[in-house]
Amino acid sequence: MNAKGKAWIVAAIGAVEALKDQGFARWNYPLRSLKQHAETNLRSLVQANKLSSSSAMALSKVKDEKKIKESEESLRKVMYLSCWGPN
Repeated sequence: MNAKGKAWIVAAIGAVEALKDQGFARWNYPLRSLKQHAETNLRSLVQANKLSSSSAMALSKVKDEKKIKESEESLRKVMYLSCWGPN
């Protein structure tokens, strides 16, 4: 959800709270349900973003480890050839 969508949700919740203050108690249940639904969706969106960023970090870490291992193997080969290779 983009920032514009979040702003609309916040504005809707603010309008709901203002209407509740003016005595629109009969709308209390539907408004509370709408507010709860919006909060739940935002919470799941935030959790999904956290999971995707943590999985991206894990993938990056695996790539870095592979690159380090390859460079160490290359250095090991160079050292071996410089010591024991044909002169």
